[in-house]
Amino acid sequence: MTNIQEKTNIQEQIQEEIEQARTVCDISGGNSAECAAAWDAVEELQAEASHQRQSKPKNSLEKYCDANPDADECKIYED
Repeated sequence: MTNIQEKTNIQEQIQEEIEQARTVCDISGGNSAECAAAWDAVEELQAEASHQRQSKPKNSLEKYCDANPDADECKIYED
């Protein structure tokens, strides 16, 4: 799945969770535990979306080293 698809997918999930939270709160009341749990689910997805936006894509060397961890270019030396 590409990064753009992931962003679109999580935004769709957030919208669905918001609609569900509103429905749950209308049925069980705004101060109910069910309502609070529904909005917690929304907040968790929003936090994940924020995390995805903050993580930078890997550069070509990082991708190469993921695929070839034993390559000389990928060795890490510590003092």
